[in-house]
Amino acid sequence: MGSVFQPDYAGSFSFQPEASPQPLIGVGGYVDFGFRRYLQFEAEGRWLRFNQYQDIYQDNYLIGPRIPIRKFGRWTPYGKALFGWGTMNSAFFSGRFANIALGGGVDYDLSRKLSVRVADFEYQLWPNWVNGTLKPYGGSVGVAYKIF
Repeated sequence: MGSVFQPDYAGSFSFQPEASPQPLIGVGGYVDFGFRRYLQFEAEGRWLRFNQYQDIYQDNYLIGPRIPIRKFGRWTPYGKALFGWGTMNSAFFSGRFANIALGGGVDYDLSRKLSVRVADFEYQLWPNWVNGTLKPYGGSVGVAYKIF
């Protein structure tokens, strides 16, 4: 998948959350585990390494429940709540922080095995950020292949 995110940090010495003048762009991967129609889990990794401002980049490693709302033909909207950690690097420091991501999106089935993640949006909370709660947000698109 490809992603564009507002990192919510612009590189200030005070480590205050603030909008960056440049969004981070990156790549990632996701895996969905479907045990039942409405019992699914998603794991994702995202590396936001391009379009850096002041050498800032973020990586996310998350897992949690994914709830398909209802299938509309080939369209499947969903909501998700993922938990894990995020790492951030900047010119002044680097660290690993707890990460909570709330979001949703829609998948489109091209065939029985191939689908497109048309839109996926996340609003993240990094509650143990250096000076307050960091709140990055962004969107992703991608392609999935069903193995089973």
